[in-house]
Amino acid sequence: MKRFGMARFSAKIALFSLKKARFRCILINYTFSRTFLETGLGFMDKILQRIHSPEDLRKLTGKELTALPEEIRKRIIDVVSRNGGHLAPNLGTVELTIALHMVFHAPEDKILWDVSHQAYTHKLLTGREDRFDSLRQKGGISGFTKMDESPYDCFGSGHSGTALSAAMGFEVADHLLKKEDRVVAVVGDGALTNGITFEALNNLRSTCRGLILIVNDNKMSIARSTGAISRILNRIITAKLYNRTKSALKYFLRIFPHGENMIGGIQGLENSLKSLLVPGVFFEEMGIRYIGPVNGHNLVDLIRTLRRVKDNDLPVIVHVITEKGRGCKFANEDPELFHGIGKFNPETGELIRSAGAKPTFSAVFGKSLEKLAAQDPKLVTVAAAMAFGCGIPHEFIRKYRERFFDVGIAEEHAIAFAAGLAANGCHPVAAIYATFSQRALDCLFHDVGLQNLPVLLCEDRAGLVEDGPTHHGIYDVSFLRAIPNMSILMPANEDELPMMMEAVLKHPCPAVIRYPKGNSGRPDGDPAPAPIEWGKAAVVREGSDLSFWCAGREIYTALAAADILEKKHGLRAAVVNVRFLKPFDAALFKQYLDKPVITLEDHVKQGGLASIAAELAAGTGCPALISCGWDADEIIPHGSTAKIREEHGFTSEAIAEVVAAKVLSLR
Repeated sequence: MKRFGMARFSAKIALFSLKKARFRCILINYTFSRTFLETGLGFMDKILQRIHSPEDLRKLTGKELTALPEEIRKRIIDVVSRNGGHLAPNLGTVELTIALHMVFHAPEDKILWDVSHQAYTHKLLTGREDRFDSLRQKGGISGFTKMDESPYDCFGSGHSGTALSAAMGFEVADHLLKKEDRVVAVVGDGALTNGITFEALNNLRSTCRGLILIVNDNKMSIARSTGAISRILNRIITAKLYNRTKSALKYFLRIFPHGENMIGGIQGLENSLKSLLVPGVFFEEMGIRYIGPVNGHNLVDLIRTLRRVKDNDLPVIVHVITEKGRGCKFANEDPELFHGIGKFNPETGELIRSAGAKPTFSAVFGKSLEKLAAQDPKLVTVAAAMAFGCGIPHEFIRKYRERFFDVGIAEEHAIAFAAGLAANGCHPVAAIYATFSQRALDCLFHDVGLQNLPVLLCEDRAGLVEDGPTHHGIYDVSFLRAIPNMSILMPANEDELPMMMEAVLKHPCPAVIRYPKGNSGRPDGDPAPAPIEWGKAAVVREGSDLSFWCAGREIYTALAAADILEKKHGLRAAVVNVRFLKPFDAALFKQYLDKPVITLEDHVKQGGLASIAAELAAGTGCPALISCGWDADEIIPHGSTAKIREEHGFTSEAIAEVVAAKVLSLR
């Protein structure tokens, strides 16, 4: 009797809690809806200029808050049209970012952005609106989050897949240091294909308690049937009423015989309903609470959902559906083109190109790939979510659909996959940005190099780029040189790139071809390059007083410097296009060691061409060895590459003066 009396008492408590919670939910919803819809006093056209921190955001009236997304989008379009940048991703996260800063109190609460190329609105709302015109400019604000730029940027990111792992570190540190902060990771849908994110998800439930993961899904549409049901279900499962009642019911059922079996049956029913109605059973099976999908452009729903999950004591995933390019017709229609874009007309979306612009290395790579695919039925192309950026045209993908594979943001998998293709008789060509290929180093070593498999890796964006240190392709040679059997080639101009691709396919081996963003700057009338001879450099210009040894398009920097040296100082300089960093033409190099040698490379000197030259020149009595490149211990910032080169003395004029002073001092 005592047990049943206790049961009746528990049931009354549960009923009272249910009524109280229901009244509170009605009151909160009514108050919030009225505040949001009312016309606020003090409404101004330039709302954004009055926001210097998220605290100012929370002071806005309902009308101002409603108008703010459009104003932010106009600001982003205007600045990106002039400076270049990531347009479509940022237009899609405007409301989501506003909701995050409305609900969470950064910088005390930590918001981590995966890749962070979708954090422009975050920058605008955290005290950087007055500097936003300097986006991606030398000395201006970065296109990515940077810890030394703002206290609101709690973690820097330029590569995909790191946010969840880092957020878990923040959450555990909060627990150990007894902080009360909330930690939120915002992960773009593409990042969920990244192996690092999967590793973090596998570890999330056993490591963290209250971490919130926002999945910004900008490729799915909200289906009307499933969407409506899931929204209703989410309102139920995120509400305190639902969770309190569920806890009370579990306590109540445990009193009865076979109560645990009854609880198990109810949980099974709940899971079955979720499997049917909600696309989050994968996460639920991992012990992570799933909420979604939520309309990422409905501020009311976003704020309501985030408030409900804010104090959750279990890891929770909020699945938010957004549109890339939202609010901009041309970016919305072609989100791939306007993902990362240069200057364009903000009214029409027409790209602004330099008059007489020549084909880029990327475009030449795409055309060469199509030609080689037509000749070789065994050729297979692998991309890692950047096919278009690497120059692979849509026509090629449609024409060779069975021989083209985009594996997503998974560079390690791309290289191991290519190794399997090569081991079984195919001729794989993997197209990856130089900065992202660093992630696949172990696979290049273990799966390709050690087994001497003929995988061709074509590295775009090799060298300095405008996006800054997370994207500069200036570190990879120092890694690649140590990989067994690996050949490393660098074309000086667009004509040499297809020649090198053909040479590698005719000389099957593990190989990397590195080439920069844009074109070579090759002058009109420049003679056609000599045929590629495996492992051999090419003398572009003869000279008797010194020699320039150049990697890639730096031969044109050297040729201009050689002209200055001859006209101004009477010094005749030879210019050599190294072509191969590995195998390096050591025999030819040693013939020039009786005179000063200058190396030029758009790469860090440590481990690159400068190191190769120093290793070969050691003990030979070479009168002078001058290295022009980047210092591995100096972080090269974002901004115009021309201005950065000028500041670092990496121009033909500056190099000529340094060389002249050194050579003339030896006489």
